[in-house]
Amino acid sequence: MAETVDELTITYEDGGIETVKELDKKILTKGAWATIMYRYQEWNRAKEEYGADKYTIRRYQKRNGEYQQKSKFNISSTDQAKAIIAALEEWIDK
Repeated sequence: MAETVDELTITYEDGGIETVKELDKKILTKGAWATIMYRYQEWNRAKEEYGADKYTIRRYQKRNGEYQQKSKFNISSTDQAKAIIAALEEWIDK
């Protein structure tokens, strides 16, 4: 695992193919508990191409000098991402 928040990634390679390609990440919190939101794509073996952008929020805990993933929430679609944004904007604007 990683020793710093900046080293954390969801990029994954299998058999020489980058099956999860991290496109961007936003560090939401740092410290003993870190929260990171990632934008990524998954490799579609059948089509031999990357799929649509996906999003995930991951929580990591630092123990013994290394971050370990403790939880994750995958945003299943662009529509769900927009609904989350709309709800947060509504709550924040009140």
